[in-house]
Formats: sequence, C-alpha cells, structure tokens
Amino acid sequence: MEKVFIITGASGFLGNNIIRKLPKDAQIRALVLPNDKLHSLDGLNCKIYKGDVTKKETLKDIFNVDSNCEIYVIHCAAIVYIKTKYNPQVYDVNVNGTKNIVDMTLQKNAKLVYVNTVHSIPETPNNSIMKEISEFDSSKVVGQYAKTKAEAANYVLKMVKEKNLNACIVQPSGIIGPYDFGNSHLTQLILDCANNKLRACVTGGYDFVDVRDVADGILNACKYGKPGQCYILSNRYIKVTELLNLICDALNHKKIRTLIPMWIAKFTAPLSEIYYKILKQPPLYTKYSLYTLTSNANFSNEKAKKELNFKNRDIKDTIYDTVKWLKEQNRIK
Repeated sequence: MEKVFIITGASGFLGNNIIRKLPKDAQIRALVLPNDKLHSLDGLNCKIYKGDVTKKETLKDIFNVDSNCEIYVIHCAAIVYIKTKYNPQVYDVNVNGTKNIVDMTLQKNAKLVYVNTVHSIPETPNNSIMKEISEFDSSKVVGQYAKTKAEAANYVLKMVKEKNLNACIVQPSGIIGPYDFGNSHLTQLILDCANNKLRACVTGGYDFVDVRDVADGILNACKYGKPGQCYILSNRYIKVTELLNLICDALNHKKIRTLIPMWIAKFTAPLSEIYYKILKQPPLYTKYSLYTLTSNANFSNEKAKKELNFKNRDIKDTIYDTVKWLKEQNRIK
C-alpha cells in the first residue's frame, strides 16, 4: 500500500526538516501558503500544494488522495508568537486551522500527528519534573501562543474520544538547528552573536532540542504513536550562557562576559520589541521570552524515548552544524 504524507507548514523550519527525512518511495505532499518563499524545499522530494489551513476550501486538493493509500497528516503549521500585543491571526491559525485539518483528516480516515508544544503544559512549582498531560487548560498557561496551542490540543483529544480520530500529539521544546531558511528566534540569536550584534546576555535558560531529532520523533510517531497520547520531544535544560559559549566556540569568537540582570531585561523588554520591529527581525527579548527563560523547563522525554525510540544528539553538535550551515548560506559574514 502506497504511503502518502501530507505536511502542513512544509516550508517552515520544522516542516522542511521533516521532508528531508521522509522515505524516498513515499508520496510527499507539502502544503505552503500562496505567498510563501519556497527555497527551503528546493530539490526536495515533494509535490507542492498551495493553501491555507484557515480556509478549508483551499485544502481539498492536497487531501484528494486515493482511499487505498495509507495517509499520514503531519500538522506543523502554526504561528510561534512571543510578542506582547494580541494578534488575532495567531488564534485563527493555531486553533481554527487545526480544527480544519482535523476535519479533513477524519474525512480521509488518515492518521494525524499534531505538532503542539511544551508551552501548552502548565508550569509545575519547585522545578519539579514536567510530564505529558491528558487534559489542557488554556487558562493555566502564559502567553497567546501557549493558550492557543493548549486549546488546539484539547480539541484534538476531544475528537479522538468523540469521533475516533486516529491522532497523537508531539510536544517539542525550544527547537534549534540547521535548515532554518526563515528567522526563528534561536537562529536570530546565533546570527546576532556571529555578526557582533550581541554584546551581553541575560541569565536563565530553557530546554533546547535539535530540529532533526524532533523530525525523527515525528516520523516515529507516524509509526508508533498511539491515539490520544502525547509525547514530549525535549532535550535538557541549557543555560543561555552555555548556549552562547557554544555558539562563540563554533565561531571562534570571544565569549560574551556581560550579564544583564533579569530585572533590567524585563524593564527594557518593551524597547527591545520596538527595536526589532524597526529592523524587521524576530525580537530576542520580550516579556514572554524572558518569562520562558525563568520558568520551569524540567521536561521528561522518557515516554517518547520508550514508545517512539526518541533520541537526542549532543547540543554541541547541533550548534556546530547550525553555524556551518549558516556559513554555507552566506548568512554569517
């Protein structure tokens, strides 16, 4: 039976990394927005379909698959949002878009792997270990991005129970690595460090995971993920100072020694958002990103390791590979 993979958000950071790892003999369908830049998919084994997850009528072509095929839907499309100002498009894409993908998946009796986030898991106190949960509550998480992803996850699980939707949920932590043709916040951090635009750093840290490891975990979720189950795809807690030291080592740069106290960073965060808006770049420091760097990031990926054979590479290898790729793309001078 022919396998068909439908990937939403295909031209994005995670989407194109997934496509790079899909089997060559599979039929791979990549959903992109009509105005998306497609150089991240150049030379990859996929057929491009233009559509918008918020407009169900535009999804008909990509879901027009022979019922005799084995269909997997990997739903990556989302807006990762860390700014303070409310953005209605975030809700429309992250919640309504997910509902549309669920409806189309049900019509085709396909398997859905929904890419959620660890941000939708309520923070536990005293740095206690955070594991998968079975019910999501948007009122218990912080930030518009986390709230919309929590609401969408709850809807997916509800459809598993009520409509027998064959779906599981994967929850990556902070994704970093090569093949980011856009500018995720962590890629921007590396570029700013490489191009001598970063003179100081804040305290705190988070769990950062290699995008290629997440892609592997998602493909294994297609095979082994159980309906109604969630899987955390994390790595380990990494201080900002450790991350920047690894970046500086990979670049042969002097390490950044100046530390900004968190209270100063929080006080100046609104100015940072304005500054990066003028530059038309993702903001590094916002009220939400600084909250994240001080929140509990003690995630357990034991379930994913056990059920999905999830594995982590060394973060040092991730940084070196990312810097090498950015140099090859002439994005580091």
